[in-house]
Amino acid sequence: MANLRIIDRRQNPSGKSLGNRQRFMDRAREQLRKAIKENIRQRSISDTQSGETVVIPADGTHEPVFRHDSETGERSRVLPGNKEFRAGDRIPRPSGGAGRGGSEGSEEGEGEDAFAFTLSRDEFLDLLFEDLKLPDLVKKQLKSEETEKPKRAGLTTSGPANRLNLVRTARRSLVRRAALSRPKQDVIVQMERELERLEHEEITPADGRSAERRIAELREQLERARQKRARVPFIDPMDLRYNRLEHRPQPIAQAVMFCLMDVSASMDEDMKALAKRFFLLLHLFLERHYDNVEVVFIRHTQHAEEVDEQTFFEGRQTGGTVVSSALKEMLRIAQARYPLADYNIYVAQASDGDNVRSDIETCINLLEGRILPITQYMAYVEINPPMRGRRNIARRGESDLWHGYAELAERRPNLAMRRISEASDIFPVFRDLFKSEGQTS
Repeated sequence: MANLRIIDRRQNPSGKSLGNRQRFMDRAREQLRKAIKENIRQRSISDTQSGETVVIPADGTHEPVFRHDSETGERSRVLPGNKEFRAGDRIPRPSGGAGRGGSEGSEEGEGEDAFAFTLSRDEFLDLLFEDLKLPDLVKKQLKSEETEKPKRAGLTTSGPANRLNLVRTARRSLVRRAALSRPKQDVIVQMERELERLEHEEITPADGRSAERRIAELREQLERARQKRARVPFIDPMDLRYNRLEHRPQPIAQAVMFCLMDVSASMDEDMKALAKRFFLLLHLFLERHYDNVEVVFIRHTQHAEEVDEQTFFEGRQTGGTVVSSALKEMLRIAQARYPLADYNIYVAQASDGDNVRSDIETCINLLEGRILPITQYMAYVEINPPMRGRRNIARRGESDLWHGYAELAERRPNLAMRRISEASDIFPVFRDLFKSEGQTS
């Protein structure tokens, strides 16, 4: 039987050791998540095409090891040339230690710099949105073949090289070689050495037999072992096992997210930039985590209209403020395109809270009577004027719209409200609005 050669051509990313990289990330996951939370405050959220270099304490990168507790147990030490201590004496700890605090330099102490780790874009986004989800995503319906996803379905004897199950293949090879008594290479080498030493008369048989007889036996055994080893290959085609995948339809959740943004004249460029960055983060989160979440963009002044993604983030139109126009437009689109029986409906609204006073009651009635009953979750983010560089401007109090929504939020748990004043507020507020149950921000 011809020898079988297996060449593993599975690609390895530039990290050269994907397994080691994933094990390290699992071990330092908590430190990485904390570092990302800090980095996202300075990073531009619109920069989604690159990864991130994070710095974590070196203490979190060490492999866990077992050590004897130096504070417990008894030890006996031999100190040659000792003139100071006797048996039973306690040896004091050396003074100093591994560095002391303070601004002055020290001649003692040692430590390690923080550890810098570069995350790819996918790794960065996975960790960024790891424990976030759309709340109350309950309406699930089986859709078309697009919903089919590959699932593990046991093993098969044929398949592409990238699905070769190394563990199962090696296990079957080991069992077959043991069952067929395949001679090990070490045994053959040992017989070859013994034969060589006998032929050079360096040793004699220990049982008293003649050297010629032992040499003949060894040559015969060696020949049989080599032939059997050649007949029983290390890996045989019958050993190969491949992971088998089946495409099974999966019940998926259909959802639509309505993004309502106030672009009236009371929202200056800085406030609009904060609102856009919040929606950009939300859009990125939905794209990353969900396959079938549709996003509807609505901009409003005194009028509201559905716009495409580019117009939503880059449009320059402005004007007066009638917040209820956006709520009515959202209801019109939901009734026309998204059946309540099939879709989970979500709403995210960003505004500075300035509104025509007579319109606030209309907004509250629309929310309480028509929108919140059909909505799984609504997040209202009120944009306050950024205070950076405006120290002479007093912080604005809560708006009338905020007061109206706050009273409603006490009765409706599916309405959440937060405020954003600085760019650094965006990610903590976003996490707070969409964190999974049981997770902390």
